[in-house]
Amino acid sequence: MGEMPKKRKKKFSAVKAVKALARERLGAPRPGQLLEDGRNKTAEKHKKNLSQLLSDEQ
Repeated sequence: MGEMPKKRKKKFSAVKAVKALARERLGAPRPGQLLEDGRNKTAEKHKKNLSQLLSDEQ
């Protein structure tokens, strides 16, 4: 049987090291908040025609 290939060493990343240090000292960042959608979800899909507008007024 052939040998398994050796795993590569992970490349050092200064950004990841700094973030890991900050998480140790300060704790994990707060989760993001969902923003409310500005669009009106209850809008009518079709405009009323003249006969429907007149029947609503009566």
